[in-house]
Amino acid sequence: MAAELPDYYFRVRENGAAVFRVDTENRQRRIEMDQIAVVNIRNGEIKPHGQRELSDRDLAEIEAWMAQRAAVLAARDIDDILRTVDHLNLTTQWAQSRATDEQLDQVTDALLLAMHDLRSVLVRKKADRLTRG
Repeated sequence: MAAELPDYYFRVRENGAAVFRVDTENRQRRIEMDQIAVVNIRNGEIKPHGQRELSDRDLAEIEAWMAQRAAVLAARDIDDILRTVDHLNLTTQWAQSRATDEQLDQVTDALLLAMHDLRSVLVRKKADRLTRG
C-alpha cells in the first residue's frame, strides 16, 4: 500500500465506537483487525473487549480519538442548526412566493407549533443567560 495504515481503527457506532488494533505485520501480509474495546462518547466509558487488558498506549489513543470525535460532533451540531436557519429562510421565501393555499394548509399548523416551541425555549434560555451573567 502507498500509505502506512494507522495502528488503530475506530468503527463508529451511535454513541461511540468499536476499537480495533490494526496488524499488517503477519506472514500473509494481510490486514488483521483485532477488536480491543468499545467506547461510549456520551459517558466517557471505555470497556475492554473480552478479557483484554488495555495498555497505556491503547488508552491514550482511545482518549485522543474520543476528544477529537466529541469536537467533530459538536461542530456538526452547530452546522446542523445553521442549516436549519437557512431552511427556515428558504421556507419563508417559498411560503411568500410559491406556496399554494393547499400546500400552506398542509404545513402551517406544524410549522407554527414548532416555531412557537423553539421560540419559547430560546427566549427562556436567553433570559437565564442574562440573569446569570
